Amino acid sequence: MNVLLYGIQGSGKSTQGKLLARHLHLPYLSTGHIFRDMAKEGSREGRYIKETLAAGLLVPDEITIPIVEKYLSRIEYKKGWILDGFPRTISQAEKFKTKIDVAFYLLVSDKEALWRLSFRMGPKGEIREDETLMAIRKRIDLFHKVTEPVLEYYRKRDLLVEISGEKKIEEICEDLIGKIRWYQKGNGNKG
Repeated sequence: MNVLLYGIQGSGKSTQGKLLARHLHLPYLSTGHIFRDMAKEGSREGRYIKETLAAGLLVPDEITIPIVEKYLSRIEYKKGWILDGFPRTISQAEKFKTKIDVAFYLLVSDKEALWRLSFRMGPKGEIREDETLMAIRKRIDLFHKVTEPVLEYYRKRDLLVEISGEKKIEEICEDLIGKIRWYQKGNGNKG
């Protein structure tokens, strides 16, 4: 099963992606994590990605698509995966030819996301460079402007399922798993 996870920064995609991965025995892949790892590298591409993330911008398609396709071609992703943060633009969605079984949208208000992120820090108690208030607000605005049309793209293909992301972590996970079971029984995404 190939699952996409959507939501603004702070919606809980990473948390839910990891929980779903455990329940479904599928690997979880986040483009945000990939890019942050690459940003730590001293390579030219890594430095470019670091600057792009720190500015709260999206990494361009010509870099993002090959990176994601390379990861998904690995053996551990052959039986399915949970992908967080991609496709993020209509262009990426149209160019991404891999079969999608379901796309989840974790609905969280901008206010709730900003509140959650204001308490999130790195492992040593520091704020990550790509999580300054200005970068977060820019990324949330970009989500509304650039990624919301992708949600409509998957809605028109009857693949989008909206889940409230403003519940307890366990309740959200139960909602996601319930929808996946519904889907796996051949009922489609409705219900």
